[in-house]
Amino acid sequence: MLLNKDQILGAQDLTHEDVHVPEWGGTVRIRMMTGSERDAFEAAVYETKGKDVTVNRENFRAQLLARVLVDEEGKRLFSDAEIKALGSKSAAALNRLFPVAQKLNGLAADDVEELTKN
Repeated sequence: MLLNKDQILGAQDLTHEDVHVPEWGGTVRIRMMTGSERDAFEAAVYETKGKDVTVNRENFRAQLLARVLVDEEGKRLFSDAEIKALGSKSAAALNRLFPVAQKLNGLAADDVEELTKN
């Protein structure tokens, strides 16, 4: 069966996973990024100057997590302006959440390694 535009736009395709974070004393929800959020993440991480492309590794985990930590209604908990504040939280907590966000969003370990290598 071929899908039409309404079926595509109406599809509930953003899955999520709840993760307990003992460092924060509770559970958070991580969801898949939208296509626009993925593009914004990549734009924030890659810096291009002419033909040269470099990777901005500053707050890399927080850059991703800010786009995928959501409330029960699926609304982002952190704005882009709050990425630095999220990055100031426990590395243990961020490292607990990052692999889940990575898995849900199809960021393979090789992709992350490529983005963060020197």
